[in-house]
Amino acid sequence: MQPIGTTLQQLRAGLTTSRALTEACLARIADPAGEGARVYTRVDAEAALAQADAADALLRAGNGDKPLLGLPISVKDLFDVKGEVTTAGSVVLKDAVPAAQDAVIVQRLRSAGAVIVGRTNMTEFAYSGLGLNPHYGTPANPWDRATRRIPGGSSSGAAVSVTDGMASSAIGTDTGGSVRVPSALCGITGFKPTARRVPMQGTLPLATSLDSIGPLAATVDCCVRLDAVLAGEVYAAIEEQPLSSFRLGVLQGYVLDGLDDAVTHAFQQALATLQQAGATTEPVHFDALARIPMSNQTAATEAFTWHRNLLERAGSGYDPHVSKRILQGRGVLAADYLDLLQARREIIAAAAVAFAGFDAILLPTTPRIAPPIADLEATDDAYFDANGAMLRNASIFNFLDGCGLSVPCHREGEAPVGLMIAGIHGTDRRVLQVGTAIETALIPLRSV
Repeated sequence: MQPIGTTLQQLRAGLTTSRALTEACLARIADPAGEGARVYTRVDAEAALAQADAADALLRAGNGDKPLLGLPISVKDLFDVKGEVTTAGSVVLKDAVPAAQDAVIVQRLRSAGAVIVGRTNMTEFAYSGLGLNPHYGTPANPWDRATRRIPGGSSSGAAVSVTDGMASSAIGTDTGGSVRVPSALCGITGFKPTARRVPMQGTLPLATSLDSIGPLAATVDCCVRLDAVLAGEVYAAIEEQPLSSFRLGVLQGYVLDGLDDAVTHAFQQALATLQQAGATTEPVHFDALARIPMSNQTAATEAFTWHRNLLERAGSGYDPHVSKRILQGRGVLAADYLDLLQARREIIAAAAVAFAGFDAILLPTTPRIAPPIADLEATDDAYFDANGAMLRNASIFNFLDGCGLSVPCHREGEAPVGLMIAGIHGTDRRVLQVGTAIETALIPLRSV
């Protein structure tokens, strides 16, 4: 995986072309020995190559100032693309009316010069952190391909499109960890912004009060570049500061319960490495943390609102794991839902107090490494236990309307583990700045 900043420099210097990059992505997607058939739900090679040729024409003419000009990028199958059906990883929408226009974020990617390679596979309707899909298949995690482990979800194809060179970077959604979880399990970087910064128009919702859109890519700077485009902002490189200038809180409580040995080792080793590099880390206790799992009820209630009519017409076509979770919202009273919203406001306010004075909060992105796909397909108990575990930590900052960045913190050759760097709403730039310093400090650890 090459940082997109490097690729952009090569494109502008004439050392490569967008067509060459796009052709390489398409070749990897088409390779019958690879994961392409499970990574993408739709690829329009002709349209992608036409976009690449248009980008190359601009570059040859010296008009290469668009921030993503010529970069092949994948988009999750939740985003409308004009003329295509948005299936959201499901079969029950396959006969839906094609989109009349691009989603806002797709429009912004095109305006920035990106080449849209195709639509990536996902957990059906984005409602799981595992990435399993019984309709289109499940792409295997790049680590330990022989075992075929989960990629994480719901942005499963997005993550593997990046790790396997089928796109330079990817755009996914994150309602309870769906960008950060697959990034952590696949060993790449993923960023969930403060939700209100990126418009959701043209994106099929899961839970409207929790949904957000973010990038999956090789580095923090890649995420900064992509996030700027998604948010309609001008890219500005992160001003690097030494780790010693930051005060970092290590979140305590259930986020550290039940970590498997690989996550425990990688997380502790990462903290030790950061401390040796001059970081100030302090335990931070958040008394309201135990109340946050109610977000599961919030998500189910909001999901059922969107799905209730479709479930009546075509419920038998759903992945039963997904429909079971959505139906948990069917019996929620309006009064109970309003109580949930009020409780959420109170907990968000409490978090602002508890996290005040810290530049960012650290915790493991997931408590476990990626388990084998076959184990989770074997029983419902295994599926739902793993799903709850994978979403547990990441979903906190959706509930808090915050932002979160996952960066790899494992040693080279070991199972991928993510370190989450998070903050309250509106602290995106600070979280990315801390993430840049942490990424640099972890380079010696990652190269061992």
